[in-house]
Amino acid sequence: MAEQKRDYYEVLGVDKNADEAAIKKAYRVLAKKYHPDMNPGDKEAEKKFKEASEAYAVLSDPEKRRQYDQFGHAAFDGGAGGAGGFDFSGTDFSDIFSDIFGDFFGGGRSSRTRSNGPMKGANLRTSVRITFEEAVFGCKKEIDLTVKETCKTCNGSGAKPGTSPETCSKCGGKGQVVFTQQSFFGTVRNVQTCPDCQGTGKVIKEKCPDCRGTGYIPMRKRYSVDIPAGIDNGQSTRMPGLGEPGINGGPRGDVLVEVIVGRHPIFQRQDFNIYSTVPVSFAVAALGGEILIDTVDGKVIYDVKPGTQTDTKVRLRGKGVPSWRNKDVRGDHYVTLVVQVPDKLSHEAKELLRQFDAVTGDSLNAAKNASGQEQGSENKDGKRRKFWK
Repeated sequence: MAEQKRDYYEVLGVDKNADEAAIKKAYRVLAKKYHPDMNPGDKEAEKKFKEASEAYAVLSDPEKRRQYDQFGHAAFDGGAGGAGGFDFSGTDFSDIFSDIFGDFFGGGRSSRTRSNGPMKGANLRTSVRITFEEAVFGCKKEIDLTVKETCKTCNGSGAKPGTSPETCSKCGGKGQVVFTQQSFFGTVRNVQTCPDCQGTGKVIKEKCPDCRGTGYIPMRKRYSVDIPAGIDNGQSTRMPGLGEPGINGGPRGDVLVEVIVGRHPIFQRQDFNIYSTVPVSFAVAALGGEILIDTVDGKVIYDVKPGTQTDTKVRLRGKGVPSWRNKDVRGDHYVTLVVQVPDKLSHEAKELLRQFDAVTGDSLNAAKNASGQEQGSENKDGKRRKFWK
C-alpha cells in the first residue's frame, strides 16, 4: 500500500492563502535544513527534502497550484520523472540554492557576479604599536608594506615584450564555463570560473621574464598612516587604494592598519571613559583639601571634601577619550580616592594620633573613664595585661 502524501501546505508550514514570497521563504528554510549535501547519508532528511521540493514545485507555479487546490494530489497522479516519480520540469530552483549554497547549483546571483568584469583587489592587513596617549589624541606612524607595482617591462600585461595576452579558448573570453549535471530536479545548469584563465578571459602564452606573467613586481615601500584620535586597541584604520591590484581593470583594495595599544601604568580605558586610582592622605580625607590628579591632559587640582571615605569615586567631565565621530566630544575620567593609612610613624606622630583618638571618643578610653577601675590578668608569658570594665 502506497504511503499517503501529506498536504503540500502542511509540508511547507504555510497557510493556504500564503503568497509567493511566503512559500518561497518557507521552502528556503526547509531546503537548507534537509538538503542531502548538508545531511550526507541521512535517508530521513533526504525524504523530507524531496517532499518539500515537490510541495514547492506545485505551490510556486500558479497553474499547478490552482489544479492542486481543486483536485488535490489526484491532479498529478501519473506524473513521471524527477525524484520520487514527480515531474520537476519547469520549476526554477536556481535562485534559491544560489542563495544557500553559492554557485554550486549555478544560475543564481553568486554565479552572475563571477564574470570577467572589473573587480576590486583584495585588502592588505598590517598592525602598528602605539601608546595609550597616542590612541587618545591620535598620531602619525610610519609603516613598511610590500605592495605590487605595475611591471615596467610588460606595462602590466604579464606577456613577454612583443607579445600580448590571447583570448581564452576554453571560455571564449567570458571567464566562465557552463556545464550541466543531473540532480533531484533533473538537469541543472552549473557555472564555474574558467580553470584555464582563472576568470580573466585571457591566457598568456609567453610570460614576461620579470614579473613571470603576473603583471606586477613586489616592492617594499614606507607609508605614513594617520591614526585617528580615540582609536581603541584592536581597531583598524583604513588606507584606501594601497591594497592588492584590481582584476580586469578594477580598483586596488585597501590597507587596514590594526592598532595595538600599550598598557598605561595609571590609566585604564573602557569605551571613551578613563579610570584611575589616586591615594589620599588620612589628614586630607578627614579635613579636606586640594590634591593633584594625573589625567591625559596633565595634572589637575581637585578639592577633596572633609570626611571623604576610601573608595569614593569622583568624575572629571571631558577628561576622557575623544569620540571618533566628533572630536569635540570626549568621555569622562573617573577617579577612585583611596585613603592611605600610614604604616610608619614617629613617636611624636603617634602621640598626636592618640590625642586625636581620645578627642574623637575612642571606645577603650571611654570605657576606662567610665568605670575608673583597672583590672588585670596575666598572659601566657606571665606578663600582666591591663584592661578596664
